[in-house]
Amino acid sequence: MGSPSNLGSPSKLAFDISTFDHTPSYCEENVYRLCKKLMTIGVADADGKDLFVVFISNKNKQVPLWHQKASKRGDGLTLWDYHVICVQQNGEDNTHQVWDLDSSLPFPSPLTHYVSEAIRPSFQLYHGYQRLFRVVHAPNFLRFFATDRRHMKDSVGNWISQPPPFEPVVAEDGTVHNLDEYIQIISSSSDSDDFSAIAVHTEKLGVVVSEDKLENFFSLTYLVDR
Repeated sequence: MGSPSNLGSPSKLAFDISTFDHTPSYCEENVYRLCKKLMTIGVADADGKDLFVVFISNKNKQVPLWHQKASKRGDGLTLWDYHVICVQQNGEDNTHQVWDLDSSLPFPSPLTHYVSEAIRPSFQLYHGYQRLFRVVHAPNFLRFFATDRRHMKDSVGNWISQPPPFEPVVAEDGTVHNLDEYIQIISSSSDSDDFSAIAVHTEKLGVVVSEDKLENFFSLTYLVDR
């Protein structure tokens, strides 16, 4: 089975989120395993070419997102140091859906719906909260990403949050930790959307896209694939 075709409406495509592995505070590993499962069960292409891993952060490591389960607020507003989601491309009609295991929105959600409800670009944010998006093509992410979870230990080596019950992720080349390279997001990679849409398929760390260009960027990746 190929990629799902009904991506435009949250009600037409729904998965039981509890069937996916999720460990609080380890969104990068959750998405790593999410991508692999989507590929294995046939919801995504077997090689993951229709999947993109998106790291959301900024220079100050303060990014607000709404409809997050970790929030104690009614609107689900949470201020993350960084967050990671998966965006899936549907080649049949150039629509995209977001898989966010930490969100209370439909799972998955159309990209346009997720942007309007979770990112809320129309909401006026203090400059230090402006979000940037590192978009990494899933085949590259699954090959190069590594984490030994060192960022989740305090100064004396105790866990800040209990780790997943799985072995840490090791890259194909034997690298054991490079998470910092992915979450270090200072500015967008290029003023050219066309250039970024091509480069995302070849660059190990993907490309960085500004908030106002995010949806258009994914439309362009579809044209590149064509």
